[in-house]
Amino acid sequence: MTPVGKRRRKKGKPIQVLEYLGVSVLLAFARLAPLKVGKLLSEHLGRVLYALLRRRRSIALENLRRAFPNEKDLDHRRIARRSFSSFVVTCFEALKFQRIFGEQDAGAEPVAVLAEQRALLQKARRIHDESGGCIFVTPHIGNWEFLPFASSIAGIPLVAVMRPLDNAYLEKLLYRKRADSGQIIIPKRNALFVLQVTLKQGKSIGMLPDQGTGRGIPVPFFGREAFTTPLPAMLAVRYRRPIVVVACCRSHDSRTFEGIVSDPLWPGEYSSEKEEIYRLTGTMNLEMEAVIRRYPEQYLWMHDRWKRYKRRRKFLARETTAFRASVLQREEVVSHGPKKK
Repeated sequence: MTPVGKRRRKKGKPIQVLEYLGVSVLLAFARLAPLKVGKLLSEHLGRVLYALLRRRRSIALENLRRAFPNEKDLDHRRIARRSFSSFVVTCFEALKFQRIFGEQDAGAEPVAVLAEQRALLQKARRIHDESGGCIFVTPHIGNWEFLPFASSIAGIPLVAVMRPLDNAYLEKLLYRKRADSGQIIIPKRNALFVLQVTLKQGKSIGMLPDQGTGRGIPVPFFGREAFTTPLPAMLAVRYRRPIVVVACCRSHDSRTFEGIVSDPLWPGEYSSEKEEIYRLTGTMNLEMEAVIRRYPEQYLWMHDRWKRYKRRRKFLARETTAFRASVLQREEVVSHGPKKK
C-alpha cells in the first residue's frame, strides 16, 4: 500500500505488454498442465522467488518474528519459504480453476474442489439471508481467490472490493472470467458510495482488510498495533450488518481445502460510534489472526503489515461525520430523488 500523498510510478506501455504476454503464457500453461504437476512446479518456483526477492524475504521474516516472538519451536525461515510457495500455488490455482468456476451457474452444485464445503457454503448463505446482506472479510491466506466464486456457487449476491492492478491489460485478462461468473468487482479507491448502495439493496460485500493502509486505524494484530481499514466496521455500525470472517485454506496434505466461516460479528449498543468502530475492527483482526495461526505457512507474510505511515490521515470525528453525511445524502436521493437545479 502506498503511503498517503505518494503516487505510484506509472508503468510504460512496453512493460505492460510484456507482463500481459508473460501472464498469458502462464494462463495457457495453467489450463493445460495437470493439477499435480502445476502445483509441484509452483512450489519450486516459490522457493526460487524466496531466494531471489531479498526485500520481500526480509519483510516476511521480520513479520514472522513480530507475530510469533515467543514461539521458539517455530522455524520462521521454513514458514516464510512455504508462504512464498503458497502464494505462487494460489496464483496457479486461480488461473487453473478460473474457467471451471466461470462456467458454474449460481445455483449449480459446487465443483469438485469445493464439494466438501457444502455445509459451510450453506452457513454463509444462511447468515446472508438472515441479516439481509453482510460484510464478508478474508485475510490473504490459502486461496482467497476462490471465495468470490464460492459465493456465486452458494447463491450469495456479492460485490467484491479489489485493488486495481497497475497493468490495465492484465486487469481485463484476469477479471474477465469473474464477470462471466456473475461477480461484481469494484475498485478499492472511492468504493464507499457503491458499498452503501450494495447493503441497502440486500447484497453482501467481500473485502480483504488485512493489509496496512495510511487511512487505517491502529488496532492490535498479533499483539502489535497495525493500521487497519475501519471501513468494514463503519459499514457494519451504520447499517447494522454483521462482519463474517471467511477463508479457504489448503488441508495439510494439500489435496483438499478447508473452508472457514466465523459466526457473525454484530455491532453492539454503544455510546461512542468511534469506540464501537475500533472494537469491531479489533475483533475482526482477532478472528483473522486465529485463522492465520492455524495455517501460518499459507499467509502472505511478504506484505509489510506493520508499516508506519508518515503522512497518515487520522481517524477523527470529522471522518465519521463525513461518512454519516454521505450516507444521509444517499438516502435523501433514494427517498426523494435528486435535487432539481
